Amino acid sequence: MCDEKLPNYGHLLYTDISRRNFAALAAAAGAAGFAGAAQAQAAVVEKAVKIRTPDGVCDGFLYYPARGGAKPGALVWPDAGGLRQAMKDLGRRTAGLGYAALVVNPYYRAGDAATVAALDNKIPEQLKRRNDARPGQPDMAERDARAFVAWLDAQPQTSKAKVGVQGYCMGGALSVRTAAAVPNRIGAVCSFHGGNGLVSKDATSPHLLIGKTRARYLFATAQNDDKTDPTVKGTLRETLYKAGLPGDVDVYAANHGWMAPDGQAYNAAESERGWKTLTDIYARSLV
Repeated sequence: MCDEKLPNYGHLLYTDISRRNFAALAAAAGAAGFAGAAQAQAAVVEKAVKIRTPDGVCDGFLYYPARGGAKPGALVWPDAGGLRQAMKDLGRRTAGLGYAALVVNPYYRAGDAATVAALDNKIPEQLKRRNDARPGQPDMAERDARAFVAWLDAQPQTSKAKVGVQGYCMGGALSVRTAAAVPNRIGAVCSFHGGNGLVSKDATSPHLLIGKTRARYLFATAQNDDKTDPTVKGTLRETLYKAGLPGDVDVYAANHGWMAPDGQAYNAAESERGWKTLTDIYARSLV
């Protein structure tokens, strides 16, 4: 569900209405254990950044609390729609929880976020350019992961605590690969609607890397992904058990993409459930 079948997110507008809805949800989250969330969002600093990797220069955004000194780092892997306002706002909300959140452009090999957004998925050559730039190959993902985490660690806004990584859609698999690439630094992995790409029969399947990591996990699965292959959740649970790692594997009452506030599948209630769990996992693990 993270491939050419997706709509052309490059032309999707994150409207003022959806922005207001997202801000309202952040404010309302206080009733669910996020007291002061709206005020925290207002005190977050946004900084456009460029990160040198072995494959080029990746553009992104760093979000961090305006006060309180250095915070644990968090790497945000966007969904197949790439770096856009909705993903930036997810990074901003993460920072509002007390973290230095880096949101990256996963397609940087094809150009910066604006260039990628202009690509038309209906034109085969442009779709191929976008897909070829995606860090779908394990070696590409590992190179990116090491570069991004090292960059985060070098920033004055980040502390020496463990780093969290959260991914949406294709970012779920990339989050697991990140934890395996730098196991000594990643303390928590939160995969939201990661799709069935998390588990495959391929020798490079992300779930086979879990045993190499030292993180606490959340695999938040979409109900329609689970319906497509109900064996995935069992495989993930068994893999965590065998690795001796803490983690939750839950099927959410929402469809693939429910955490992205600009998508048709966005589900407010299940999104808040996801934020609540992420908040708990990060608080317990990023120390």
